[in-house]
Amino acid sequence: MELAYIPSPSTGVIHLGPIPLRGYAFCIIIGVFVAVWLGNRRWIARGGKPGTVADIAVWAVPFGLVGGRLYHVITDYQLYFGEGRNWVDAFKIWEGGLGIWGAIALGAVGAWIGCRLRGIPLPAWADALAPGIALAQAFGRWGNWFNQELYGRATDLPWAVKISEGPNRVAGTYHPTFLYESLWCVGVAVLVIWADRRFKLGHGRAFALYVAAYCVGRSWIEYMRVDEAHHILGLRLNVWTAIVVFLLAVVYLVLSARLRPGREEIVEPDRGPAAGDPKTVDTDADAKDAQAKVEAGDKTPSLVKAEDAPKDTAPKDAEPKTAAPEDAERADAESAPGTASGTASEAKKV
Repeated sequence: MELAYIPSPSTGVIHLGPIPLRGYAFCIIIGVFVAVWLGNRRWIARGGKPGTVADIAVWAVPFGLVGGRLYHVITDYQLYFGEGRNWVDAFKIWEGGLGIWGAIALGAVGAWIGCRLRGIPLPAWADALAPGIALAQAFGRWGNWFNQELYGRATDLPWAVKISEGPNRVAGTYHPTFLYESLWCVGVAVLVIWADRRFKLGHGRAFALYVAAYCVGRSWIEYMRVDEAHHILGLRLNVWTAIVVFLLAVVYLVLSARLRPGREEIVEPDRGPAAGDPKTVDTDADAKDAQAKVEAGDKTPSLVKAEDAPKDTAPKDAEPKTAAPEDAERADAESAPGTASGTASEAKKV
C-alpha cells in the first residue's frame, strides 16, 4: 500500500488559448534569471559594474542552450536517428533533453565572446556566476518533474515520485533523482559562496570548485537512473564524463592556486573615454588654446574653467597683512598730490 509519494503533474503544458505554456521552459527561464541576479550581486561586490553580468549572459545563454541540446542529441542519437525515429524531434527542445556538459562548454564560448567585447577576464566573470549556475540547475531539474522523466529505480520510500503510464515509461513509484540533483545543486551553491568568502577564490577557482562539487553528486545520482543510456565498461556515459570533468577541475584548482594565488584586484577596469571621442577632442583643443593665451600674456583666458583656476586658500575672515613700514611710507609719498619722490626720500631721512 502506498502511504506517501510525490505526485507528478498530469501534463507538462498548459494552453493559454493557442499559446502553450510549458513547465520545462518555465523552470529553465526562472533558473537563468536567478543566476543572473545572484551573479550581478557578486560581480558588483567584487568591484564590477551593474549590468555587466546580464550583458555577457546575452551571449552565454543562447550558446549554452545550443550546446546542451547538441550534447544530448549526440549522446542519445538513437532517440532521433534510429529506425522509426523522426530526426525533426531533435529540434524539439521543449520536450526535454539538455546536457549540462554541453551547455557549460558552449556557454563558456559565448561568455568568452561577451567578455572580450567588454574587456574583462572570463575567469573573474565565471567566479561571480558559479553559484548562480548551480541554482539555475536546481530550478531547471524540476522541468524533468513536469515531463515525468529522468527518474531512478523503483522504490516505495515516502518521497518516491509517482509516474503515470506513458511513452517509454511504466507506471509506478521511483526514486526522484531530479529532486536529489536539485537539492545537491543548492548545496553546491552554498559551498561555493562559503569557500569564496573564506578563501578569497579568484582566477576561475570558484567556478572550478562548482564544477568539481557538481560532478561528485552527478556521478552517484546518474548511477541511480534507469533511463536508456550508453554504457562504457559497465558505467553510464555521463558517469564517465563526470569523472573526467572532476579530475580536470581539481587539476585546475591546484595549478591555478600555485601559479596565480590570490584574487583579482580589478575585475572591470574603467577604460574612460575612448580615443577619438568628440568630448575628448574638444577638451584637448580648449586646453591648448587656453595655454597659448597664457603664454602670450593673457592672464584670464576665457576658455580656462573656473574650477581649474587656482583658489585662494586664505580664510575669508582673515585680517589683511600689515604692510611693511618702508612700503607704507613709499605708498603715502607717492599718493600725495603734488609731492615728488625726492621729497618723500628726504622726509624719510628725517
